[in-house]
Amino acid sequence: MRMPVVFFGHGSPMIALEDNAVTQRWRRIAQTIERDYRRPRAILCVSAHWLTRGLAVTAMQTPRTIHDFGAFPQALFDVRYPAPGEPALAAEIASLLAPAPVVQDQTEWGLDHGTWSVLCKAWPDADIPVVQLSLDATLSPQDHLATARRLTSLREDGVLIIGTGNIVHNLRLMNWSNPDCPPAPWAQAFEDAMCDAIDAHDAEPVADFASLGEAARLSVPTPDHFWPVLYALGVTDRTDRVDIDPRFIQHASLSMTSIVWWPQPDA
Repeated sequence: MRMPVVFFGHGSPMIALEDNAVTQRWRRIAQTIERDYRRPRAILCVSAHWLTRGLAVTAMQTPRTIHDFGAFPQALFDVRYPAPGEPALAAEIASLLAPAPVVQDQTEWGLDHGTWSVLCKAWPDADIPVVQLSLDATLSPQDHLATARRLTSLREDGVLIIGTGNIVHNLRLMNWSNPDCPPAPWAQAFEDAMCDAIDAHDAEPVADFASLGEAARLSVPTPDHFWPVLYALGVTDRTDRVDIDPRFIQHASLSMTSIVWWPQPDA
């Protein structure tokens, strides 16, 4: 059976130090994958935090834990996620994306916090190989979706494909003092439109998110945190059961929504 696909709404890197309903849900997702499907032979993660010109993939045996953030407690900088890499999978990804050139990165990157802050909760043992694929910042949303579709066959080979970012990500307009305040109306409208399209297996409105005008401009002031949604969505099809949980916006303008696409046995 094909592997599921997951999009994690990762929020602040501080979530790596927390135990709450979101992190517990992430752990249950991992446990359900292993119980009802199989243990992933590897994880391919597309994180909002690795932007490149052109495509790159981590191809080192031992990716480092990258602390790509500033003013946070020392305890967060002390976190390590020592998962192995898998150069053979990196080479397979490059082959699937050919003729587009894909840099086989053996020294520069590793696992950024968009990846390890999620995985340290979902798979805390860090014993599954992890490879990251970068986000080519020169591509359009439609190009990102098309790139993702070329990776679909990895699901048949035991690779768990993960996107990690946020459907709504506007730090400038966040209510920093109150995480439980009501969502901004534009944020809720945008999230609802995206979740409705995803639930209907309708990828085109998601790729064309900018057509929602002001709600899209405010919800996605920069596209980096939204693009990973397209990589998760792009490797799924209508036979997958969509499971959106948790589904909420905190601090008025930061979506913590996560999505799993579960393959169905009779599909």
